[in-house]
Amino acid sequence: MNLNELTIVRAAEGLRSKKFTSVELTRTCLDRIKKRNPEVNAFITVCEESALREAKAADEKILKGKSEILTGIPFSVKDAICTRDVRSTGSAKILDNYIPPFDATVIRKIRESGGVLIGKNNCDAFGHGASNENSMYGPVRNPHNLKMVAGGSSGGSAAAVADNMCIFSIAEDTGGSIRQPASLCGVVGLRPSYGRNSRHGIMPMASSLDTVGPITKTVEDAALVMNVIAGRDKMDATTVPELVPDYINEIRNPKSEIRNLRIGLPKEYFDLPGLDSEVRDRTLGAIEKLKKLGCEIVDVSLPHTKYATAVYYIIVPSEDSSNLGRLDGIRYGVRAKARDLYDLYASSRADGFPEEVKRRILIGTYALSAGYYDAYYRKAQQVRTLIRRDFDEVFKKADALITPTSPFTAFAIGEKSSDTLAMYLADVMEIPASLSGMPAITVPAGLSKNNLPIGVQVIGPRLAEGRVMQIGQLITI
Repeated sequence: MNLNELTIVRAAEGLRSKKFTSVELTRTCLDRIKKRNPEVNAFITVCEESALREAKAADEKILKGKSEILTGIPFSVKDAICTRDVRSTGSAKILDNYIPPFDATVIRKIRESGGVLIGKNNCDAFGHGASNENSMYGPVRNPHNLKMVAGGSSGGSAAAVADNMCIFSIAEDTGGSIRQPASLCGVVGLRPSYGRNSRHGIMPMASSLDTVGPITKTVEDAALVMNVIAGRDKMDATTVPELVPDYINEIRNPKSEIRNLRIGLPKEYFDLPGLDSEVRDRTLGAIEKLKKLGCEIVDVSLPHTKYATAVYYIIVPSEDSSNLGRLDGIRYGVRAKARDLYDLYASSRADGFPEEVKRRILIGTYALSAGYYDAYYRKAQQVRTLIRRDFDEVFKKADALITPTSPFTAFAIGEKSSDTLAMYLADVMEIPASLSGMPAITVPAGLSKNNLPIGVQVIGPRLAEGRVMQIGQLITI
């Protein structure tokens, strides 16, 4: 096995036992990026020189016996997350020259623990998309089949981990942007509860839904990363005060605790029109595996699920239109040549935003405008409350829910790009948990007959990340 194919656990063991150095591990990842990124397009920026410096510093830390679990481990970051002294474009040309003077809180925690930042991952611009075709730096291709999408919006992060260009990645999930690409690329993706991880330094899309989480090769690796990045942050008032448990302890010996857990099957997810039969069968196979381990399987209903996508595409564009107002070509970013101030604003945004970003700004501005706010945004928030109440009721009957992650496997690049509604429905399985602030994880559940990955999603009550990872671990072992 090549060093870049290792998990965090095995890489950390090898570093501590001096079987190899962080510099050697980092070089193998860099070599893989040089070989594969021209085809996959998972990275916008590669930090070769600084990564090797950080790896050397990590090796010195290890030699002094001061290493932590992520010391010397090469990782990548979605380009919509700020990284100090490293270009962060959000995959939009309006920020092509933007170099943040600070790290996002979650990135600072990893770098302070000795993690090696190897590069910034391509994504749908500002998180707007489900296929990674809305990047102004070109689409990300699925490592399993280069003709297929990697999923979005964190497609570059998922593809980089799946193709062993890095050991793990940090990404962002608003509607399904971690889980959907992780499912399509065959890796693990965790969306934590809203407020569990800091959003400080994340380019905001929809502030009431945005979350930050890991994309990894195993559930165990996801737990290790969460142990480092989770927790309250004075820079983000939405982070919760509850203490962070030791997630790795919660998943390492789960079999004795799994017995008698009640696993809910929400009928709305399995009756969905367009659900691929192979995806359905793989999900039912994972359920059967849990049943044999002693879990109780219960049928449940989330009746307001059918409204989730419509609600999402009112709330998210509305918050988008507000958040993206800061990108005007004046304060930072790329400034277009213009005749006057109005032309400067108009030209900078016209040239710097892709079509999907413009579409969402227009929809959101309309929904928030006088005379329409009550009919659209306020009504969407009211229905969102009903969706969350559905989950609250269901979790009185079940300890966790299992569903498909995506209704289908990866589709061909360009296949849905002209059909906006079909693209919006790609996140239909993930959006309800997002609107409710619940934690959810996707884990690999095998391949389709066309050798494309299929993912299974586990959803838990708020702040039950340990439980969803515990169940996800059992599905994959």
